[in-house]
Amino acid sequence: MPKDGVQLTEKSRLLTTDEVLHLAKLFVDQGINKIRLTGGEPTIHKDLLHIVQELRRIKALKTIGITTNGLALTKQLVTLQKAGLDSVNISLDTLKPDKYEFITRRKGWSRVMAGIDLAVQLGYDNLKVNVVVMKNFNDDEILDFVNLTRDRPIDVRFIEYMPFSGNEWNNTKIMPFSDMLSKIKEVYPNLTTLENAPNDTSKAYKVPEFSGRLGFITSMTEHFCGSCNRLRLMADGSLKVCLFGNTEISLRDALRQGCSEEDLVTMIEAAVKRKKKQHAGMLNLAQMPNRPMILIGG
Repeated sequence: MPKDGVQLTEKSRLLTTDEVLHLAKLFVDQGINKIRLTGGEPTIHKDLLHIVQELRRIKALKTIGITTNGLALTKQLVTLQKAGLDSVNISLDTLKPDKYEFITRRKGWSRVMAGIDLAVQLGYDNLKVNVVVMKNFNDDEILDFVNLTRDRPIDVRFIEYMPFSGNEWNNTKIMPFSDMLSKIKEVYPNLTTLENAPNDTSKAYKVPEFSGRLGFITSMTEHFCGSCNRLRLMADGSLKVCLFGNTEISLRDALRQGCSEEDLVTMIEAAVKRKKKQHAGMLNLAQMPNRPMILIGG
């Protein structure tokens, strides 16, 4: 969370629940088979349960997931699982309660840990814990996060620190994937490489005797733009075809102006075709305007 917080979006500028479901169906009709609800924070949306239930009714949709800060999981996850939620990603950058409060500007670390354990108990064997690693800040916890996978069947994913508005990024804070790997191999020399699916954004590894596994999202030092097939439809209806792209089109405005389904699809296709083969590089990205990550969603 940026120091000064973020400017909240007026409700009238956010997609309504009906608009979310309408556009979700449109994307699935065009071949999308996985939808992840992000944010901001999806668990504070009053219609989250209804949205999951309605998405589950779309037959061609294979996977429904959420990315969450984990604070409300102990209250909501059982019901969401019954509604059809298939996967959970939890953002957690530290295992130290005081550091957690500094990063997120709120208390609640113990609730997040309870949410992780509940997800494991409910049988989520694809549970992901996303960790943004920052040099001289939380890189001393890398092995602690590795040890989380000892008895828990979770996927801890270490993410290279990326530049976004408000996060005070500079390249001295980046801990490259290669350095993280070296640090882990000093203690676990038997760390093994796992096979990745064609469009995975994470490089998968595992300590052989551990229940869970590890992943590395190397957006800065080893980009994977050529195989990334993610699209982001944000809460205000803007479509981003690249996390780092600052060109957006408003599907909300098109929808509210009575745009036909055919024209909406044409707009989406044109945006996807404009996607560049790779991002501009971390030093250039730092100079480009973009939303704070908390307004984009994980």
